[in-house]
Amino acid sequence: MSTVIKYVFAAMLGLGSLFAHAQTYPNRPVRLVVPSSPGGSSDLVARIIGASLTEMLGQPFIVENRVGSGGIIASLQVARSAPDGQTLLVTQDTFAMNPFLYKNLQWDPIRDFAPVMQVCRFPLFLFVHRSLGVESLKEFVALAKQKGAALNFGSPGPASPSRLAYELLKDVAGLDSVPVHYKGGGPSVQALLSGEVEVMFFTGVGSILQHAKTGGRLAILATGAETRSPLQADLPTIAETYPGFEAQSWTAMFAPAGTPRPVIDRLHSTLAKILANPSMKERFEKQGAEIVAGTPEALTRVVQESQAKWGKLIRDKNIVAR
Repeated sequence: MSTVIKYVFAAMLGLGSLFAHAQTYPNRPVRLVVPSSPGGSSDLVARIIGASLTEMLGQPFIVENRVGSGGIIASLQVARSAPDGQTLLVTQDTFAMNPFLYKNLQWDPIRDFAPVMQVCRFPLFLFVHRSLGVESLKEFVALAKQKGAALNFGSPGPASPSRLAYELLKDVAGLDSVPVHYKGGGPSVQALLSGEVEVMFFTGVGSILQHAKTGGRLAILATGAETRSPLQADLPTIAETYPGFEAQSWTAMFAPAGTPRPVIDRLHSTLAKILANPSMKERFEKQGAEIVAGTPEALTRVVQESQAKWGKLIRDKNIVAR
């Protein structure tokens, strides 16, 4: 047998092994590592899709919360895991921003991970405490300019999507508001509800939207989404006042780099079937999320675009994670 034929034969055997592995995958419980505590956006998404993946693939998909350091710990755990599809990361857009926020990061979003799917995106809403007495974005901007640094805006952390969205609004609207950072979404929402801070960008996850209904303590002035939501057609986008403004948080699934493509494809195709179910659309909308279900290649572009956009803002503002 010639050397060329031997190489071809070996390659065919290797491909056959990969496809066989994909057909039997998963053959034991799979861990879905998330960087947020129970109730956070990535946790909610992981639990919704995890239950359906368990049902369709016949093995438990177990959510594992690894909270701390802005998602660095969870991401590093997955990056160092065996590339066999048994340990996956369900994370949000801070994943793409972390290389700009932390020095000597031990993993890279592109180099050390294999993209599976951008599951959904969460528009960021501009919430204000009703004590401000404003009913529109225009009124808020006028008041914020008048109050200057005396106006505090809340955020779940110094490098959170919420904080970055407000920094972007400060740039386009010419505001001088001062950030007040909290350790996570729960404490920051409580601070907004109590009036300790007066304004904050946040997703529609959890009960915060209930407090923005008529008579509640909060009002929603606008959304950072590119277009108006069919579910809230009366809510304007910030882009209608400041063209080009866009601030949304996304949630996606990644595997360790080197995970066989047949395994990635099996995960992706199963997720696509799950998310195509009309009941899933309703479940995600109740959490204020829009299903995306993009390709692995599209997710790579999303990461790169997020890095280009928010990386520049982080550098220009000299924002650091503490």
